[in-house]
Amino acid sequence: MYEGVVQDLIDELGRLPGVGPKSAQRIAFHLLQADPTDVRRLADALVEVTVKVKFCRICFNVSSEEECRICRDTRRDASVICIVEEYKDVVAIERTREFKGRYHVLGGAISPIDGIGPEQLHIRELMVRLADGVVTEVILATDPNLEGEATATYLTRMLKPLGLRVTRLASGLPVGGDLEYADEVTLGRAFVGRRSADD
Repeated sequence: MYEGVVQDLIDELGRLPGVGPKSAQRIAFHLLQADPTDVRRLADALVEVTVKVKFCRICFNVSSEEECRICRDTRRDASVICIVEEYKDVVAIERTREFKGRYHVLGGAISPIDGIGPEQLHIRELMVRLADGVVTEVILATDPNLEGEATATYLTRMLKPLGLRVTRLASGLPVGGDLEYADEVTLGRAFVGRRSADD
């Protein structure tokens, strides 16, 4: 334990995701030894991001304006919406350069253990978006874990009656992986999602 503000800094850094006590201590001491100008720039950036960054009023992606750049882009296919759990998932999909539609960020996944039900997610707003009939396909890109599967199942039940094409991202074995290290769910999905060897 350190004194006063040093311990306060370590405690605050330790609250960040993925930063354990040792890492928090290392970062704190790095900041103490850094040039005060660099530390001020970091502090200013932290304050600025909390003031300037908003969530898109349409899809709930992070944005510096009322609508994110993806929702403003008229070249994007408005008839296809990809539903993701978090805005970082949008970044991951955008890096592939494969998807040309729009997004809807739920803000998490259904997790009764954590007290997160459908009411805590942006599902009501999704249903409002779908009401105008522009969207014809919804891609469920939730995480392939228990919470993501529960969320996808819930959404499928809600969306099917609307007559939309509801699809799920393919999943299976990673390229370069070994069968012996694959878990049962991944291996099972690889069998279900198999395709012709001619493709």
